Amino acid sequence: MSEIKVPDLGESITEGTIYKWIVKEGDHVGQGDVLAELETDKVNLEISAEESGVISAILRKDGDNVAVGEVIGLIGSGGDGKASAADSGKPAAPEAPVVPAAQQPAAPPAGAGTLATAPEGPAAENGAAYLASPGARKLARERGIDLGEVGARDPIGRIGQADVKTFGAAAVPAAPKPAPAAPAQGGAPAGSPPPGTKAADGKETERKRMSRRRLTIASRLVEAQHTAAMLTTFNEVDMTAILDIRKRRKDNFKEKHDIGLGFMSFFTKAVVGALKAYPLLNAEIDGEDLIIKKFYDIGIAVSAKEGLVVPVVREADRLSFPQIERQIAELASKARANTLALSDLQGGTFTITNGGVFGSLLSTPILNAPQVGILGMHKIQLRPIAIDEVTTVNKPMMYIALSYDHRIVDGAEAVSFLVKVKELLEDPEALLLEG
Repeated sequence: MSEIKVPDLGESITEGTIYKWIVKEGDHVGQGDVLAELETDKVNLEISAEESGVISAILRKDGDNVAVGEVIGLIGSGGDGKASAADSGKPAAPEAPVVPAAQQPAAPPAGAGTLATAPEGPAAENGAAYLASPGARKLARERGIDLGEVGARDPIGRIGQADVKTFGAAAVPAAPKPAPAAPAQGGAPAGSPPPGTKAADGKETERKRMSRRRLTIASRLVEAQHTAAMLTTFNEVDMTAILDIRKRRKDNFKEKHDIGLGFMSFFTKAVVGALKAYPLLNAEIDGEDLIIKKFYDIGIAVSAKEGLVVPVVREADRLSFPQIERQIAELASKARANTLALSDLQGGTFTITNGGVFGSLLSTPILNAPQVGILGMHKIQLRPIAIDEVTTVNKPMMYIALSYDHRIVDGAEAVSFLVKVKELLEDPEALLLEG
C-alpha cells in the first residue's frame, strides 16, 4: 500500500486545489501514470503514481483544497480488493469547509501572496473558515495568534501578514466569519439554486465557482492597489518607423529566423534601455530598503483561459530581436496550453502588458507586485498630428501608459522614463545602441 501525496509545489505555494482526478477507484495504474491534475495559484501540475498498483481509495475529491504533503489517495499492491482509509491504518482526511461563493472575492503582474481557503490551527477546530495568505498563517503560528480573531482590512475578507502584525496594536474590527457549508451537488454552495435555474424573480442565472487562480488574481490586484502608492502617467508614440521596418524586413526576418517580427521585441528593448537610464523603475521595496536590480528579466502579460499570467523573458538585455520574439512565442504557447512551470513565472523585474491586441485604446495597468513599474501598450490608430502651424498629417499613433509606485519613483522620473521609451521606439536604430 502506498500513499498518493500532494507534492512540493515550489517556493511560497503551500496549497492547491484538486482540479480533476484522471483515475477512479479500482483502476490499475503503472509507475509514472498521471493520477490527478492539481491547480495552484500560478500553474497546473500533474500528480503521478510512484509505483504500480490499483487505486484503492480516493480520499479527497475534485474541487477540494489540499496542502503540500497531504495524503489524497491510496494505491494498493494489486488485485481487485479495495482498501479503505480505515483498513490502511490512517484516518480519512477531514472534509475542508467550503466558503460560500457569496463570501468569496469577486473579480484581476499577477502579483503577491497565495490565497488559502482551507482553515488550519485553532479556527479549524471550531469549524470556522476564513481566507488567509500562507505568510499570514505562518506568522500567526509563530506568534501563537488565532487567525479567527484577526480582523481583515481587505474588502474581500482576506487576512494578510500586515493584519497579523498589527493585531492587538490597532483596533481592527474582525470580519464576520462565514458558517461552514457543505458543498451542494455540482460544487455550488448549499442552499443556492442549481446552475441554469431561475431565481425567485423568474430571471435565469448561473452560479459558477471561481477557480483558485482567478481568486488569486483578484486578491493580488486588490493587494497591489492597497499596498502601493500607484500612479499612472501617459504618452503617445508615433509608430511610423517601426511599421516601416516591419513592412520591409518581416519576410526576410521570418525566412531567416523562423519567427515573425512583432512589436514586443521593440518594446522590450525600449523598456530595457529606459530601465538602464532610470534604474529605480527596476527596483522593489523590502521593508525599509530598496533592492535595485542590475538585471533585466521582463515579464510579458499573456491572456490565458484561466486568467492573465506573466511569464518572464530572462536577461532581455542580452537577447537579440529574434531571440526575444521566440521566447515570447514559446511562453505564450505554454501559457495557453497550461504547461507553464513555476520557474517561468518567478523573478520578473518589470512588466509589459498589451491591451491593444484586444482593441484597447487607453488603460491604466495595475502593478505586478513587488515590481514598481508596468508599461501598458495599446491599439495603433491613425490620428491627425500637427507637424507645424499649418500642416497636419495622419500618423499611426499608440498611447502608452506607465503605472508606477510613487513611494520610490517620483513623477519626474516616471515621466522621463516614459519619454525615453517613446524616443527609443520612434528611433528604432537607437535600440541597437541603448536597448
